[in-house]
Amino acid sequence: MRLSFCGERVLAVVAHPDDAELLCAGTLARARADDAAIALCILCRGDRGGATKRVQDLAAGRKQEVAAAAGLLGAELFLAGIGDGQLADVPAQRRRLIVIFRRFGPTLVLAHAPHDYHADHRAASALAEAASWFACSAGHRTRQRPLAEPPAVWWMDTVDMLGFDPGFYVDVTQHLPLKREMLNCHGSQLERGNDADFEPLQRLMLRQAAARGAQAGVAAAEAFRIHNAWKRIRAW
Repeated sequence: MRLSFCGERVLAVVAHPDDAELLCAGTLARARADDAAIALCILCRGDRGGATKRVQDLAAGRKQEVAAAAGLLGAELFLAGIGDGQLADVPAQRRRLIVIFRRFGPTLVLAHAPHDYHADHRAASALAEAASWFACSAGHRTRQRPLAEPPAVWWMDTVDMLGFDPGFYVDVTQHLPLKREMLNCHGSQLERGNDADFEPLQRLMLRQAAARGAQAGVAAAEAFRIHNAWKRIRAW
């Protein structure tokens, strides 16, 4: 059986500028190959995720990095512009994400697992889940019209696979070179490989793709789990 994304509109909602490369860029690339519309929503500016050596105006640099990566992917890019460590499921931030949902009109949302290691990832998960529902509610008024129906939601794998029980896998073997090329756009993060508290991202990404691939019987895969909630489930 092969999953097809043909006709879908796939939106990845991630906390930081390099999160998609680690967790879902291969799936987005596969969706694009199936002629789906794809988009990236980056909630945080990435202004506190620099190397030990301080980088002046890190947020501006990371904005350029993620724009380059999105360009390689052929994805529409939405930037919520929230500061690192300030992400929270509060009304103002919900509204910002609801507007993005209504502008893009996703049929499928890829979001961080609710229990991932980083507080911003967990907040991004809660925000994406809330927006997947409230973007359809006429009571949440914006200039954009409400969505006709809630998008399906898939939880992405956790970073380094900790505590995540996959529900299914997407074969991204053909798209692994693009994942690597996209990750290479994030020079500010690759430089952190020398920091004692930060594992080199290329090694982490490749290990995770290979491990999930081995579990699924392919060379490289990304793991997901369906958000098992009313109206957030679809038959594929």
